[in-house]
Amino acid sequence: MQVYLPIAEMAVSAETVFVLSAFVGLLSGIFGVGGGFLTTPFLIFFGVAPPVAVGTQACQLVASSVAGSLGHFRRGNVDLKMGFVMVIGGAIGSVVGIFIFKLLRHIGQIDFAISFMYIILLGGIGALMLVETVMSVSKKKDGVRREFNETKISPFILSLPYKMRFPRSKLYVSALVPGGIGFIGGVLASVLGIGGGFLIVPAMIYILGIPPLLVAGTALFQVVFTTAAATIMHAWMNHTVDIVLGLVLILGGVIGAQIGVSFARYFKGQTARVTLAIIIMAVCIKMVIDLFVAPSELFSAEILR
Repeated sequence: MQVYLPIAEMAVSAETVFVLSAFVGLLSGIFGVGGGFLTTPFLIFFGVAPPVAVGTQACQLVASSVAGSLGHFRRGNVDLKMGFVMVIGGAIGSVVGIFIFKLLRHIGQIDFAISFMYIILLGGIGALMLVETVMSVSKKKDGVRREFNETKISPFILSLPYKMRFPRSKLYVSALVPGGIGFIGGVLASVLGIGGGFLIVPAMIYILGIPPLLVAGTALFQVVFTTAAATIMHAWMNHTVDIVLGLVLILGGVIGAQIGVSFARYFKGQTARVTLAIIIMAVCIKMVIDLFVAPSELFSAEILR
């Protein structure tokens, strides 16, 4: 069934968009990532203007992240104190990101900037995750929690001021660190329409040493508030939130996220990191091809019926 998108000014298949959002919601529930790193590129591949894809995707992330975080909260997999600190940083980052978005749009470089930043971020994170996994396989480990305990935290991180105790994660670190991670997530939510989970999750594991069981739930908790702020500002300041497209994305995302939470226990440690890294790299390669490889036909004409 074809539906018309008033803001994007185009018609799309509702079934295709629904299946895509359900798949992204599934990943959200399993890995604790908002999934925007997949939805936004795919919407662009379908012909949706990048600014509209970013603004509307942020709207969809709110719903899918709420569904995923509630599931993890019921299982006790959310560090609320850590999450609130990240939310403060994320709110500030969302405001900064909106102004960056408006500047890029004003100078006419928003389309290229979105694609290029996706390539850099996805390629970098995906490659690092794959390299880390390969290296960890060759080492004998006593357990995941032992690998990411406080002795692995950088001395520089430990020396930062404004330390706080996070009993749920059994950490005593500067509030600037989770706040900074949240800030980056807020900027990414506003500029790229993503929750930043693909960057936040590795940062929470490798920088803070949070127990893997708490990472997904806490990351989703932060994503809920960060993307909500980004959505409101995109709708108010940029007028790039397509409600019709957003409703279809939300419906599929919520259903997929609930299913993903149920499967989360089957994806732990190396399996989760490898799976997420492969997905990230696949999207990155597609973005590179579309941005830098010349199409077979530079110009085409289509008769609209």
